[in-house]
Amino acid sequence: MPKPKKHISKDGKISYNIRVYDGYDSNGKQIVRSMTWKPPANLTQKQADREAERQAIKFEESVKNGNCFDNNTRFKEYAETWLENNKPPILAPKTYERYKALLINIIAAIGEIKLIKLQSHHLQQFYNNLRENGIKKIGAYACSNKLRTVISEKRLTIKSVAQKSGLSASTVSAACRAEHIRIESAEKIADALGSKTEKLFDIHDDTTGLSSKTILHHHRLISSILTQATRDRLVPYNVADHNYMKAPKLDHSEAVFLDDEQARHVLELLDEEPIKWKTAMYLLIFSGIRRGELMGLEWKDIDYDNRVIHIRRTSQYVQHMGIITKSPKNETSYRTIKLSEIVFDLLREYHAYWNKLRNEMLDRWEHFITITLADGSTQTVINDRLFIKEDTTPMNPDSLTDWTSNFVKKNKLPHFTPHSLRHTHATLLIAEGVSIPTVSRRLGHSDITTTSKIYVHAIQSADEIASDVIDGKLNPVRNDKNKKDAK
Repeated sequence: MPKPKKHISKDGKISYNIRVYDGYDSNGKQIVRSMTWKPPANLTQKQADREAERQAIKFEESVKNGNCFDNNTRFKEYAETWLENNKPPILAPKTYERYKALLINIIAAIGEIKLIKLQSHHLQQFYNNLRENGIKKIGAYACSNKLRTVISEKRLTIKSVAQKSGLSASTVSAACRAEHIRIESAEKIADALGSKTEKLFDIHDDTTGLSSKTILHHHRLISSILTQATRDRLVPYNVADHNYMKAPKLDHSEAVFLDDEQARHVLELLDEEPIKWKTAMYLLIFSGIRRGELMGLEWKDIDYDNRVIHIRRTSQYVQHMGIITKSPKNETSYRTIKLSEIVFDLLREYHAYWNKLRNEMLDRWEHFITITLADGSTQTVINDRLFIKEDTTPMNPDSLTDWTSNFVKKNKLPHFTPHSLRHTHATLLIAEGVSIPTVSRRLGHSDITTTSKIYVHAIQSADEIASDVIDGKLNPVRNDKNKKDAK
């Protein structure tokens, strides 16, 4: 067992240096791993000595297992190990992919700094750089007017290119329509077709800084990693904690939503659309459910007798995993939502269409489908999803976003997305005097505070209406005037 070496500084502070040997390098020199452990102030001298010995054993085991973190450990090494240790199912697949993407920027900026040397000013400088123009090509995109021809000439299909590139069919389809796609996606498509990206696509750069929300996401990830580093006793404290620095300021932005007149106009336009898309949009507007929750709906979740739908699962597209089925976002996201008769009339009509399609497709209909779960495992279940692709398997949620984008452009509507319809639902309810707790329950928020923060604009408007109502009831001057006007 390594022997901790006690060190007392000039100001009387005690620390322990622990050294462990870890084999030999290519030159035959013995590799030494070391760490410094600082005891908490509430420990007695004897307790500190015992704990230092325990830390030495723990560190030696860590080195033997290949987790060689010590005073020389750089942020990059620790962050990559942290991410690996938190792979799904510990983290949700979508969250894991987002963290993986965020770490590209983080490691490029502070990855080479030793954990023990990392300070809040390093982070502040990083966040400032993220705000500046040119830190990342946010808004950069690729588009192509020749992709469909190339795919056809190679006698391939959109589905086969999607499978080969690891992208969703909706992304490849959008690219074939000369729509804007991410440069990373264009590179994958070009690689799948054995071509250079610049030959297939026109690349457009828009070098602007990141949004305050995205910068805050970077900060929270760094803080989570450093919190674990403090638990591992690699750093004495988390420099990203609020006690040592202010979190990046989040700019306030209003949620995008439609007013009642715009929402009615959208409903009128949907009468001319295929019933699958009409049903999907109606459900979003009248229920306020999330896009993934909509795509996770199965017919057994539809209760025609009581006119309610049950939210029990969500469907997401995750890169490298495809379409996955997982539990709703949080415990309160499991919920039952009452809907109007107009929605259930449409659901009955769509259910009849769905059954007719199943009967017409005969053996081409997949009666049993294999779904991928959040932990990567698979499960064979009855094909009961409301919204399916042409091959009858669960639809990619991105397909709904693509369809909505085209619907908006075609009808020259104000910009909105499927998530905007969730905001529309909540805003209209609050404007009509529905209580915040009720709205929060329908949305499946984990905390009523979340609802209050997101819909502050609607709450303020409702409050102004309430003020006018109470004034009209109790203001004697206005009441007298109204009586005189009535005469």
